[in-house]
Amino acid sequence: MTSATIDRRAAAATAGGAIGSGEGPAGAGAILNRAELLATGNAVLRRHALDIAEAGIAAASPALAARRAIALDGDRLRLGSRNYDLAGTGRVFVVGAGKATFPIAEVVDAVLGRRIHKGLVVCKRGQAGHLGHIEMIVADHPVPTAASREAAARTVALLEEVRAGDLVIACFTGGSSSLFVAPAPGISLDDKAEANRALLTCGANIVEINAVRKHISTVKGGRLVRGLPAGVRLVNLTVSDVIGERLDCITCPSVHDTSTFEDARATLHKYGLWDRLPRSVTGHLRAGPASGRSATADDLAHIDRDDLLLVTTDAACVGAAEAARRAGFTPLILSTLFEGESGALGRTFGAIAREVLARGRPLPMPCALIGGGETTVTIMGAAGLGGPNQEFAAAAALEIQGCDDVVALGLDTDGTDGPTPHAGGLVDGSTVATAVGRGIDLHAALRDHDVAPALERSGHVIRTGNTGTNVNDLKLVLVGRPRPA
Repeated sequence: MTSATIDRRAAAATAGGAIGSGEGPAGAGAILNRAELLATGNAVLRRHALDIAEAGIAAASPALAARRAIALDGDRLRLGSRNYDLAGTGRVFVVGAGKATFPIAEVVDAVLGRRIHKGLVVCKRGQAGHLGHIEMIVADHPVPTAASREAAARTVALLEEVRAGDLVIACFTGGSSSLFVAPAPGISLDDKAEANRALLTCGANIVEINAVRKHISTVKGGRLVRGLPAGVRLVNLTVSDVIGERLDCITCPSVHDTSTFEDARATLHKYGLWDRLPRSVTGHLRAGPASGRSATADDLAHIDRDDLLLVTTDAACVGAAEAARRAGFTPLILSTLFEGESGALGRTFGAIAREVLARGRPLPMPCALIGGGETTVTIMGAAGLGGPNQEFAAAAALEIQGCDDVVALGLDTDGTDGPTPHAGGLVDGSTVATAVGRGIDLHAALRDHDVAPALERSGHVIRTGNTGTNVNDLKLVLVGRPRPA
């Protein structure tokens, strides 16, 4: 019987107590180029913004949440609010893939140790680490490669060993759609990668993107676990990077699908992709269920499944708000559900900052305007290099140019903003003047979606490396300086 509820207690505990706890992996989410970012502009507010951003990332730590949620007392395994009797359980298998998978698997490995019969997790290339009882391999993101296909094939082979009575712990997190791929019959890996690139730049949201991905795959949409025998216990440990915490988009290989072939076709037509994608992809989607459908709830009814949501999408915003308050700012979380064009949102945040300066609303100074969600960049034709959070920062810079005591920050909490090595951007009222002085046209950079080189040359990109978490974006604007303590 499949569990119908999500255990959110671990996520609530993390949001409520991560800041200032001193827990979490040392250095994870730290701003690596802090000195460079503080060398120009409003150093006081920039420092506050970086401190608040680091606190937001720390609040979304999967490692911290997993350590609080996972424990072993004799033969009793506690996962969140649920207990599992290992004495009455068969073998334990651990699988997973994603940008926030390693820290979860690390805790599972430390807690269960030799009780793990076999394990395999797939992490983003460049993410270093070692697990004692779970094998870790790397693949590529955001576009899948042969390593991604091999990772999926090896996971499928491992799960074929599972028998009735065994426990499977699945740690799929955001990013698994690229790190873990098995194209549907007739679709090549190159065609799958081409479809993925087009989806990432068309302006579609993650739910729409995943509706397509799940229907051109043999492992997504619950297909990975559909063949598990009756009597298996499946526990999903995950971190949400999807607005609305939709499990079939967060951990889609191990959860039944709620989207349809019609949804996938509608997405491609909505964004003008139907005639631009390889015929193998559109032909498969046109054939519909006859070409192989995702797993429904009925298909997985023979599996006893529990879902533990360790960190929710609002965790970074809540953590940032707490840190801002302690620093002397009045925080306001405008929304954790932002979608749409990144540049437009950057201009909106900038306009609100000017409203604060001019009229003291919606908050008096000093204040912190905070937002989350997952914004996008729609690219028509050729484009340069950038990412949604860098576009947010560049657009905000144009809106707040000349404003004293205003800084704006856009950050991807996983440490990678678009196909760049940067996590995002940090700007203030002097950014445009600095850019002009160095021969950089931010208007042109935004128009051409080439903001990464522009912000890098002017010293406004943020670098964190892999943070170990993945809970969408963090947007922050500080207006006014806090009074000295």
